[in-house]
Formats: sequence, structure tokens, C-alpha cells
Amino acid sequence: MSPELLRFLHLLGATVLLGTGAGIAFFMVISSRSRDPRLVAHVAGIVVLADTVFTATAALLQPVTGILLARAVGWSLLEPWILLSLGLYVFTGLFWLPVVWMQVRLRDMARVAAAAGAPLPDAWHRLYRWWFAFGFPAFGAVLGIIWLMLARPALLLFD
Repeated sequence: MSPELLRFLHLLGATVLLGTGAGIAFFMVISSRSRDPRLVAHVAGIVVLADTVFTATAALLQPVTGILLARAVGWSLLEPWILLSLGLYVFTGLFWLPVVWMQVRLRDMARVAAAAGAPLPDAWHRLYRWWFAFGFPAFGAVLGIIWLMLARPALLLFD
């Protein structure tokens, strides 16, 4: 596979991760502000689906395209900017995996509340605050990875 195609696929994956993450967060936050269990259940269902179809697929393919791209252009996987990118990728995953579980739970609690004609329970609001908080470090790390991919700075991690 050509370096140009690999670079395109890798950039496409990064764009999907960043764009889907931002979109998911936006729609979840806006729907949650309504406090309408039916609306929240519907939107959270779409969020879970989008995370499964787009974010998970891109997250699985990013390391593959990254390794293939590095090999194709002759970069060592031990380049400090690549190692830092990989560390941030793992860091992001440590926040994203619990967020996936939280989104499923938030969706399910909203569905139960909607079916019962009840408001969102206190447990929903507590979990939502955790979901919201987990998004910031993960999103920041993704921005850092994208900067590292573009800048490829000369870093000294080991001296």
C-alpha cells in the first residue's frame, strides 16, 4: 500500500475519532439538558450506535494504519513523538472504554424512566457527570495526538 494512501487512511481515522467524539458529546450534552427521558433515551441510543460503528472502527484501525505508515515512510516506532502518541492513545482508551459502558447505562436508565413516565433518576445524573468529566482528558489527548502527528516534533524522551 502506498504511503499516500496510508497517510490518507490514517488521517481519515483521526478525523473520524475527533469528529465523532465531538459530535457524540455535543448531542449527548444538548439532549441531556432537556431532562426529557424520551429524548435522552433516543439520543443516547444513537450515541451508542455511533460510538460502536464509527469510533470503535476508527480506534481499531488507527494503530494498524499508523504502524503501516511508519514502516512505509521509514520512521522508527521508537521515535519519541510516536511513543508519546501511542502513550496518549492508550491514555485515551483508558477514558473511552468506561465512557462506552457509561453511555449504555445512561441510555438504559433513560429508557426505563421514559417507559415509566418518570424523570431521569439521580443515579442517571451522577453517572452523566462522570461521563462528562471523562470526556475532557480523552478529547485533550486526541488533540495532542493529532498535533504530534502533524508536527512530528524532535522530542527527547530518553537521554
